[in-house]
Amino acid sequence: MDIGVCIASHIQDVDYAVAAEAQGFSHAWFADSQMLWSDCYACLALAASRTQTIRLGTGVAISGTRPAPVNAAAIATINALAPGRTFFGLGAGNTAMRVMGLPPQRLKDFEQYLTVVKPLLRGEEAMMPSPLGDRPIRHIMPEHGFVNFDSPIPLYVSGFGPKSLALAGRFGDGAVLSLPHSQAAMQGIWAALRADPGAELDRDQFYTTALTAIAILEPDEAVNSDRVVNLCGAMAMASVHYAYDQARNFGHEPPNLFAEIWEDYCALLATYPDARRHQRIHLGHNCWVLPEELRFLTPKILQGTCLIGTQDQVLQRLFDLEQAGLKQVMNLPNFETRYTSMASLSEKIIPHLHHLDP
Repeated sequence: MDIGVCIASHIQDVDYAVAAEAQGFSHAWFADSQMLWSDCYACLALAASRTQTIRLGTGVAISGTRPAPVNAAAIATINALAPGRTFFGLGAGNTAMRVMGLPPQRLKDFEQYLTVVKPLLRGEEAMMPSPLGDRPIRHIMPEHGFVNFDSPIPLYVSGFGPKSLALAGRFGDGAVLSLPHSQAAMQGIWAALRADPGAELDRDQFYTTALTAIAILEPDEAVNSDRVVNLCGAMAMASVHYAYDQARNFGHEPPNLFAEIWEDYCALLATYPDARRHQRIHLGHNCWVLPEELRFLTPKILQGTCLIGTQDQVLQRLFDLEQAGLKQVMNLPNFETRYTSMASLSEKIIPHLHHLDP
């Protein structure tokens, strides 16, 4: 299994991708959320100029904020700087859209977007919808070095529900997932990926990646110790943010995992004006935990949203998921402890992944 890093794109911290390469991580996924972080493509360009082997891409780019030709040209530009190691992760915008008070792109529109962007990533012509009707478009001067389509750019589609997973299986070279809780859950994901009649999946070739935050427990350490919260708390709270948005936008019931905190959490957010509440929901998103939200990080929620355990437990979980077809786990720890987390995984996880017995 590959271990990658997901990066809250920060223009002043490209050293993090350089360190990830040096410490044996396979991929660096630069997150795209324009009202939270630096521009992901600017960060990718800097990372491409300072690395040689680590694979670089968007984790994930957002369909609702950039037209398909803009995203395609941007990642093909990175591919000119890092040929053969550039990939394109794409999603409908669970955070990037909601932080502006907007819902993610509708799946029907996301499907249309995928139809346009997939050929563009190969340098081919696509039909782009417009108010004036469909227009045939393609990059007309790729041979002059502005972009690179000669080296393939894999398309990894983000999917969290059955319908989006079906689109990932139909259009993607891989899928970006939340971390499955078990081998059985991973088998359910494979079934969803194959659900679309147009999906022609080779399980050995289709590249699945799961996002989480990982903490290796010290002897007798509690799951909710200050150290673990400082590694994984932001990821756990981001899951709560997502559940709240699903309830607020679509009326979805929260997962049972959050039942013990739900009323208290909703009451906290209700103290903020509804017109600007979307700004408060995502404050600190996947970077740090606000002091007033620390009380929501119960052992159950930390364990249910992140990968936390002893070294042997984490290695066994990764092995089980690899056997079920998961190809990569990307780690997104709290921002302030990202280098500490990287060093821990480099020492305790990456060197041992190939030594587990079936």
